[in-house]
Formats: sequence, structure tokens, C-alpha cells
Amino acid sequence: MATPRQMMKDQHITKFNPSAVALPALALCTAALLSACGAGGNDSSTEPRLLQGAAPLATGSTTLVLDAGTLPAADAQRMALPSFHMAPVELAAPDDHADSANAPVHAQAVPTEFQHLSTRRLTMQALHGRHLEAMRSLSPEAAAAPAASGGVVATYTPAQIRAAYGLPALPAAGGALTAAQAAQLGAGQTIYILDAQHDPSVAAELAAFNTKFSLPACATKTIAATASLPLAAASTGGCELAVVYSTASGAMTATQPAYDAGWASEITLDVQWAHATAPLARIVLIETADASYNNLLGGARLANAMGPGIVSMSFGGAESSGTVSSDSVFAAAGMTYLAATGDSGAGVSWPAVAPHVLAVGGTTLSYSGSGLRSEVAWSGTGGGVSQYTATPSYQTNAVPGMGTPARRTVADVAFNADPSSGQYVAMIAPGSSTVRWGSVGGTSLSTPQWAGLIAVANATRALNGKAALGAPHAALYGGIAAVPGSYASTFADITAGSDGSCAACTAKSGYDQLTGLGTPNVSSLLSTLSGLTIAAAPQVGSASIKGTVGTTLTFTVSTVAANTVSYALSGAPSGMSISSAGVVSWAAPVAGTYAVTVTAKDSKTGLSGQGVTTVVIAPLSAPVLTSGTISGKVGVALSFSAAASNANPVTYALSGAPSGMAISTAGLVSWAKPVAGTYAVTVTAKDSKTGLSGQAKYTVQITAGGPVITAAAMTGVAGKPMMGLITIVDSGASSVSITISGVPLGMMFQSSGLSVMPYWSAPVAGSYQLKVAVTDNAGGSAQLTIPVTVTAR
Repeated sequence: MATPRQMMKDQHITKFNPSAVALPALALCTAALLSACGAGGNDSSTEPRLLQGAAPLATGSTTLVLDAGTLPAADAQRMALPSFHMAPVELAAPDDHADSANAPVHAQAVPTEFQHLSTRRLTMQALHGRHLEAMRSLSPEAAAAPAASGGVVATYTPAQIRAAYGLPALPAAGGALTAAQAAQLGAGQTIYILDAQHDPSVAAELAAFNTKFSLPACATKTIAATASLPLAAASTGGCELAVVYSTASGAMTATQPAYDAGWASEITLDVQWAHATAPLARIVLIETADASYNNLLGGARLANAMGPGIVSMSFGGAESSGTVSSDSVFAAAGMTYLAATGDSGAGVSWPAVAPHVLAVGGTTLSYSGSGLRSEVAWSGTGGGVSQYTATPSYQTNAVPGMGTPARRTVADVAFNADPSSGQYVAMIAPGSSTVRWGSVGGTSLSTPQWAGLIAVANATRALNGKAALGAPHAALYGGIAAVPGSYASTFADITAGSDGSCAACTAKSGYDQLTGLGTPNVSSLLSTLSGLTIAAAPQVGSASIKGTVGTTLTFTVSTVAANTVSYALSGAPSGMSISSAGVVSWAAPVAGTYAVTVTAKDSKTGLSGQGVTTVVIAPLSAPVLTSGTISGKVGVALSFSAAASNANPVTYALSGAPSGMAISTAGLVSWAKPVAGTYAVTVTAKDSKTGLSGQAKYTVQITAGGPVITAAAMTGVAGKPMMGLITIVDSGASSVSITISGVPLGMMFQSSGLSVMPYWSAPVAGSYQLKVAVTDNAGGSAQLTIPVTVTAR
């Protein structure tokens, strides 16, 4: 037996056979039986969402149900931008003759320090901040001196704009209006102003605007988020302003959007100039939570639910192959939709490019307060040919200058938009009562004014017992522009100015991409529209459809038409057909992407409408499995999923699996009693319908648990016997080696079964550390330090 001194100095390593029941006292080897817990060890897509809760069908036929107006996920999160500009100068308040069309047009120089500022989405807050910053940088003498000036900004009042474009003069305040006079001010009509985020000052700004320019006041109305829709008809006796908040699904909510200075500027100019054009129309401002396409479409859906009216959208963003799927949102009965073509020069913007939306471009206006106006195309106006939207039926070579467009072409019409020939807007910062005046422009200014013109036209048509215009394209292109005498009197043809360097970027005689048909001679336009009998062409929705090779495909085309229509397909693959009810079918689809044009022809009027459906047929594919590495422990039940991604049911099989491993019909691999080792297991999944198979290899690693040492700290009193307990478990080993070092003189050890018991009959005061190290025959090891504290008596 080793002496205590030898035990203190040396490490003692002994092999242990687990089958032994007991060892001699003081031996340093022990049994170890460790129980360890082991465990065995997404797919996303940005394709358009075509099915709502549809599951693979067990039959040979699949009907795809369209979710009308739903954008693909990638497009839903795109962000639109407001299309306003503001001249970099804060205006003095308009003078006391601001309600006179004959007053001199206000001209104000732009200070030198602001001449470098971009007018695009410039806000009054930003301009005011730049002014303070510039003033702080000047010496007192320079700050007191008049600012040097460069460019001059002309700013028009509502009365001057009405006179320049030929709108009826406003009746004297306080007098009773005839029904015809009320109609000329848009009475009984609703204009929906659709914008993102929130302007808390919109009502106060409109009130200041109305007071300064002697416009009819607007009563503020509340529409509860729980109000039933559609709304009651608008009042014919006066203007009303209501503000509602929209969700992405097109419902009303009580949650107010966050404030944004840029969108607040857009909101206030939209509201003020829609009102200035149609002063008795009801204005419903729809504010969305943000400027994502998804939320803005929700606002359009809410307008549709609220009832007939005109939707003004002074914003835009990039078009895509996916945005065409939203076209049906802009095709509701009794609704007119207008959108800005953009403020960055030549280019195509959504939603202006949608075939049922009136795309409004911009001009630079010159007007003295009397006589005739003069205009050229504004250099910032948008316009161009769509990459994705088919040519609508109203854009034909019968329209002067139109030619034969390859696809939908914008703009359709135009109005003043240059911030250098700007129009007054009253702005009030949140929390303030101070009214500041800006000179604004952009196609976002031309859009709400055209919305006001449509409202006046609809009011006049209602007075004449005629239906509202709805989509006005057929009337403007076919009823007016295709008629030479009517075109010349109704529109001012803009023939000068450019918005880029492309071949089509310069205004010309007849239709052009910058200003469309031109700007309105409003008196003639209203007279023509009020009596025009409009035969509307059928409206055919565009969509995206997804199918699979060999699986019958059917879908129904969305069509809005006054009469029975007949259908025809062009660009359709062999075997695809359309029924008289508008049901498209294809018995044996072939892999590929197809742009199919659906034409619907009105059986009475002969007018036709078209829509493009993109059909994507995916090839047959084998089940997809994902390989991996799975870890487990000896003797601990193991399971992991090897389920395949597949449209049809599959059957599973294993190869290379160890004895006892199995796979269920759901693809769950299980092994009740794993054995140490590394295994290459192949899982095969076979499609029950196509017979195609897919495979994945799994590396399954089963390891021993290794030793685990358990012991508590030992404490005692000098001279009084003390003992402890060291437990070692190791389930995967056939033998272990144990080393204990740092043993104080006099300490002895006894082993019994799974335990080693330290015993010290006469402890000496002090602090000691027992260092226990265990290594098993499988290569596992563990260490533990046990504190030993002996206090004096």
C-alpha cells in the first residue's frame, strides 16, 4: 500500500473493469456508468402569390383562383414617392386682391443661398432650416442687407389658374347658386385624395387657403372607422373635408399614420388644389400607414368601397412585371383614377401606367392674368412607353400624333407643373399656427386639378341625366381627340419643350409622351364631356397565373363590360382556349412563360378591351430533400426529419442505414438504440404521381457519452475526521483511468461500485484542491477540481 507521502506527491492511474463489483479499500480506481442525452439534428419564394390557401389536388385538374389586385411580395414592399416640387423661396402672404384673376402675377426672386437647392420634394421645414443656417453664417451687416437674387419664380392664385385654363369664374360670396352654377363647382361629387402618412394641419391649411383666396369654406366631417360603406351621397350644398386612415386590405382603421414632412406637403397641396378646381366637391383624404405599394393599393380599395368618385394619386414608383396584377383595383365601376406621371424627366411610373388610370403630365405655364395662356412641356415631367402593360384599346392611330404604340404609353393629359410657374400653397408646421406660403409644382400639382375637372364634368353630366365618366380615356381619346374639330377646341396642343434626350422626349404636334393630348381648354372640355354619350370599351383585367406541366389549368378572366362580350386569345400556346364565359383552359400545359392577350369585344358597340395574362408553367420536378449531418449518443433514441418538399405525396426508402434505423411515411427517421460509429445514410423520396425521385445523404455520427465527474466541495475542522464523495459515470466505456493529484498528507480513498470516497482522519487546517482526471478507453475525458477547506478549531 502506498504511503500518504507517496499519495501526495504522485499521480495514481489505474485501469478499471466495469464488471468488477468492488475494489480494495484506498484503491484509486472506480466504475463509471454515464447516461448521456443526445439529439438528432426554409424555403422562401418571391414569386407572385397566385393562390389563396390552395393545396395540391389529388385529381388531374387544378383551378387557379385569382386574388384580384394582389401584388407579388417583392412589389408589395416597393415604396412610392410623392411627385411634388417646391420653389426654394418662402413667399410673402398673398395680397388683398389675391381673389382677382386680373391681379398681377406674383414674381419673387430666389435668394442666392437657395439657388443650388433641388426643388424636388423640398419642404418648407427644410427651406426654413436652410434659411436660418445661411443667416447664422453671415456677418451682421450682410444679414441686414437685401439678399442677392438669381432666378425668378412666378406664382399663380386659384383665380388666375381658373382664368388661364377657362374654368368658370367663382360666383360672388353669399349669393344663392343655381343648380348649374353648383354643378360647375363640382357639387355632389367626391374626390378621394390618396396619400401616405399624415398631415395634422390639413384642415387648418385648407381654411387659411380658402380665406386668402375667397374660396368656399369646407366643413370638417368625421367618418368613423366603423362606419358602414359605401358612404351616403355627397352634399350638393357645400364642401366637406373628411380624413380617414386605411389598412393594406382596404379597411378603415382608427390608427393614425406617422407624420412625414414630405408627404404632409403633398397632402396639403393635393387637398387645396383639388378644392380650388372643384370648390363644392366633397374631399375625402385617405392616409395610408406608409408609402409601400401594398398600403397605397389598400387606400385605393378603400376608395372603391366608399363609393363612386375620383381618386387622385400624386405619387409614383417603378413599374414591373408584377405591378400589372394590380390593374383590376383601378377598374371599379363608377370610379375615375388619376396619377402623376412623375417629376424626374422621361420615364414610366406606376400607377400612372395602369390602363384604367388617367396619367397626368406637366407643363410650364406663362400667363399675365388676362388673355391667352402659353405653355411648353415641363422639363421634369414623366412620360414614356410601358415595358409590361399592353396597348389599351383607346390608344390608336386615329388619335393625331399617336401612331401605333407598342404598349401602354403615358402621359394622357397635362396641366401646369413647373415650380417656377408655381401655384400658392398654405403650409402650417405641426404644433404651429403660423401660415407659410410656398410656390409648388410637379405632376402632383397637375393631378388633383385634373381630378377636380373630372368632378365638375361628372356634376354637369349628373345635371344632364348622364352617368359619371368612370374611366375617361374612351371619351378623351375617342370622343374628343379622334375628332379633329373637337380636339382643336378642347385641348391646347403642347408642341415645345423636352424632358430628356430620347427621340420621343420632345413635345410635338398631336399626342406626345410628355403632355399626352395636351392641357384642357376647360370651358370647351366641360361642354363636350357634359353632353357626350360614352360607349365604354370592356375592361379586361391583367393577371399572373402559375401552373405545372401536365396538370390541367383553368382560370377566369376578369372583365367589366356593359353588354355581352365575345373573347379571343392572342399569343396563347397551342392547346389553350377561352370559352364564351371568359374561362381559359389548357388541358396539357407545357413548361414555359407565356404572355397571353385576352381581347373582349362588346357585342353591341363593337368596342374592344384587352388585358395581358402572364402564364408561368413550371416543369415537372423531382422531390427535393436537404442533406445534413446528424449527431447522436450511444444508447439514446435518435430521430430527425428527412421530409421532402413536393407538390404530390411521396414514398420514402433508406439505404446504407445501420440495423434498427427506419423511416416513416412522413419522412421521419428514427433509431431506438444507436450504436457508436459514423454512418452514410441515403434517403430516397419518390413522387407518387410522376414517379420522379430525389435523394439526400445524411451523415449520422453516434459518439460515446464520455465520463462525467460529480463531487461536492469538502469542508471540515482540524483534527476531526472528514469525508467526501466522488461519483464517475461513463456509459460508453469498458474501462476508465482515474488520476487524483493535490492530495493532502493523511487523506485516504476508498472505492465502492460507482464511487470514490476521500477520507481524512486527522485534517490539518488549510485550503487544498483535489484535481480529479478521468480518461476512458473510447478517448473521452473529464476533469474536476474539488476544493478542500479545513478550519482551525
